[in-house]
Amino acid sequence: MAEIVQQRIEDRIPELEQLERVGLFTKKEVKSIIKRVTALEYKLTRLIVNKEDFIAYIQYEINLLELIKKRRAHIHYQFKREEIEYPIIHRINSTFRRATNKWKDDVQLWLSHVAFCKKWATKGQISKVFSSMLAIHPDKPALWIMAAKSELEDRNSSESARHLFLRSLRFHPKNHKVYQEYFRMELLHSEKLRKQQKDLEKAEMDLGEYEFSPEILSGKLAEVVYRNATGQIKEAEFVISLLNIAAIFDFTKELQDSILQDLQTNYTEDSVTWDFMAKRELEAPGAGEELQTAKGRASDINRREERCCQVYEEGVKSLNSESMWTCYVAFCLERLKRKTNVQELKEKRQERLLGVLQRAHDSSLLKENYYKNWLQILLSSGDTEGAASVAMTATQRYSQSVSMWSLSLQTLMQLGSGDIGKHFQDALTNVNPKESLPLWQLQFQWSADNQSPEETEAVFKRGLLSAVAAVAMETKESYLDWSYSTGGYKKARKTFTSLQENRPLSKAFFTRMIQIEKEQETPKMHNLRDYYERVLQEFGTTDDDLWLQYIQEELGPLGQPENCGKIHWRAMKFLEGESVERFTSKYTLLQTGHL
Repeated sequence: MAEIVQQRIEDRIPELEQLERVGLFTKKEVKSIIKRVTALEYKLTRLIVNKEDFIAYIQYEINLLELIKKRRAHIHYQFKREEIEYPIIHRINSTFRRATNKWKDDVQLWLSHVAFCKKWATKGQISKVFSSMLAIHPDKPALWIMAAKSELEDRNSSESARHLFLRSLRFHPKNHKVYQEYFRMELLHSEKLRKQQKDLEKAEMDLGEYEFSPEILSGKLAEVVYRNATGQIKEAEFVISLLNIAAIFDFTKELQDSILQDLQTNYTEDSVTWDFMAKRELEAPGAGEELQTAKGRASDINRREERCCQVYEEGVKSLNSESMWTCYVAFCLERLKRKTNVQELKEKRQERLLGVLQRAHDSSLLKENYYKNWLQILLSSGDTEGAASVAMTATQRYSQSVSMWSLSLQTLMQLGSGDIGKHFQDALTNVNPKESLPLWQLQFQWSADNQSPEETEAVFKRGLLSAVAAVAMETKESYLDWSYSTGGYKKARKTFTSLQENRPLSKAFFTRMIQIEKEQETPKMHNLRDYYERVLQEFGTTDDDLWLQYIQEELGPLGQPENCGKIHWRAMKFLEGESVERFTSKYTLLQTGHL
């Protein structure tokens, strides 16, 4: 092992001598480099090597390269690169290869090697690195795309990039991203050739026998890629993504028309197609003379939106599905949210949206989340009767949805509907009891605000009977709060006493009673002790904070500090697991005055 390390150190001597001779490093710095490199080399020659040792070695060599670069710039010395930098770069590449051979599955290590090759002008190595990496990781489409882009951008080789894309399609014949990037690459290649031809014609150079192929210049290769892609992936969204890529290039009008024709012929059963075709109408050119005034511009926008709606109307006739209506509603809603100073346009947009929402609802194809938008628009426009009607019909459409019932009940509460109590009963009957907590909370709030104390108490008692633990615990907390706000301390204490043995129990129920006791003019310490003792019976094995609060209470003006030692002993006995360590740390901070 020592002989190998010594040999590698000796191999470095020529470059180190050059560094010292040309004044980039001092003799002392060279010795320091040798010492550090020797330690790193020994780590790489051990029987069991770590990935971190290879990374540390490579990072040290890269840092050395960076320092040499800065020193060269400082002293304006740019010679002898073959004798100084090249051996270091070669050594780093060699170390990367050793590391990636040992840890083949570490993609990040491979990519670090690629990044190094790009930065330090060893682009000839990039193809070899990518080739080795793809032999190990052919299942990762992103690496194939990265390799092809590198060939095109770094090595200016469209032929190699095309070859890599074709190979990747053997492994990933239905991958969207691979086809999209392959399609883009062919268009970029055509654009580059067109630019070259234009520059040569401008310079009036004789091309001799060389000719630019009209088919390639017009993007025919990209069209071949498109045909193959759509043969494998028959999705409207994918076709639209290729159309959007083609639209970036100014020479692809014929290709775009072909893709559009394909979209309209073969993908009319997909709502995405109709949505895309409708939104294209917004981009249609308007009448120039009308665009001089705000009203003229609004009129032009309204005409465009009307044309969009005509396409959507054709869509819902052809494809009467939830996804189609969703696209239509989403478009109308997005247009309504756009700011405009022309009231007429705003009213027209609102009218259009309300009509579409009603028709989608009548078809039982309106998505749940759009009912909220519908109710907001009706309430803001003052149509309370319409809002109440929509609120009720929405719950019939989504009778098991907690969010739908919550929204409808809130709307009816806001409108002051008379039979909300019955609606709450209907809601709790229809929804899954495990998800009913928000409805109970809403009912507690409504009953406390609108019903007599007896009726409200009856609601709380119904909640206490729930088999769902979360509902029962929330009911106890809300019941205690309501008792305190309506009947004061005595009623709150009576409620607490009646419920403290009624499981399931929550910590918040007890801490709220402790808070109520402390809010009185003359809090009673024996009551506080009772509350703490009761909550510790339930949560004393896991909650270290409760023990600390009990101790702090005894240290306060009402307590007896001599009880703290006994409470501490009990806490250490009762607490389990990590809570013991947390309690010990916090208790120490409390004793030293830091808590």
